[in-house]
Amino acid sequence: MDRRDQLRAADSDRAAVAEQLLRALNEGRLDLAEYEDRLQRVYAAKTYGDLNSGGLLDDLPGTVPVGQAQVVPVDGGAGPGLVPGPDGRYPGATRRWLAETWNGYLGVVTMVVTIWAITSLVSAQWLYFWPIWVAGPWGAVLLLNTVRGLASGEPQRWAGRRAAKRQAKVDKRNHRRAEQAEEGEPA
Repeated sequence: MDRRDQLRAADSDRAAVAEQLLRALNEGRLDLAEYEDRLQRVYAAKTYGDLNSGGLLDDLPGTVPVGQAQVVPVDGGAGPGLVPGPDGRYPGATRRWLAETWNGYLGVVTMVVTIWAITSLVSAQWLYFWPIWVAGPWGAVLLLNTVRGLASGEPQRWAGRRAAKRQAKVDKRNHRRAEQAEEGEPA
């Protein structure tokens, strides 16, 4: 048995196989009874070997059996990592940097505008639009910082710092697991 087959499967691994089974059901490749049977076996699987045994995906076109897939264990919910491209730049870094920069602003502005709208509806008249005092100054500062950051290449530096931090976490976790394995403790 391959060492990989003995590794514990994550919830995301089981969910990926379940998603492939659902796609096969929707395409008419599985009937409901087959789908339910396979789905039960997917969620009962503890290891990659369990996910690969029993032909869960072997007879379905367009799916890759778990044993042949290049499954990478999930990083504890940290989300997809930033990986540099062949030129050393991080693809998608600008989009992700902008999303992180503006995300809090958009949430707060949405919340205060909603509060203003509800209070206006309850009072049956349009009240003074006070959310402008939240959105305006904060938005102006964010806009200036965004323009300055884009002009100076901040998204790539941000992606590099984030990737380095993520790699440091992975290295620390691997080091801790190696120490535990040397001591004979379960990882």
